[in-house]
Order: sequence, then structure tokens, then C-alpha cells
Amino acid sequence: MKNPKYHIYLTPDERRTVINSLIDLRNDLISRGKYTDLVDELLIKLTKAKVKQIKIKEV
Repeated sequence: MKNPKYHIYLTPDERRTVINSLIDLRNDLISRGKYTDLVDELLIKLTKAKVKQIKIKEV
């Protein structure tokens, strides 16, 4: 069975907040001597993700 793909749509401010939070988490894990592999993968995926403009319809 395939793993489903998920899409999240973030504003530039939200994207910046997520990246900064992941960097803080990575630094915390490094200071405690734990592995940071998963956080590193997430950071790479998030920074390489395409930025797409979408139209939002207001009701």
C-alpha cells in the first residue's frame, strides 16, 4: 500500500515560522546529543519545496 501524500499551504510568514522552529528543534537535539536525521530531512524538503501561488475564493 502506498503512503498518501499530503500538501500544506503556508503563507510566507507561516513558512518562515516552521523553518525557524525546525532549526530550534535541531539545535536542541544536537545539544542533547540525539540524532537529527528526521529534522534534517524535513528541513531539506521544506526549503526545496516549490512555492506556488493559489487563488482563494472568499464567500
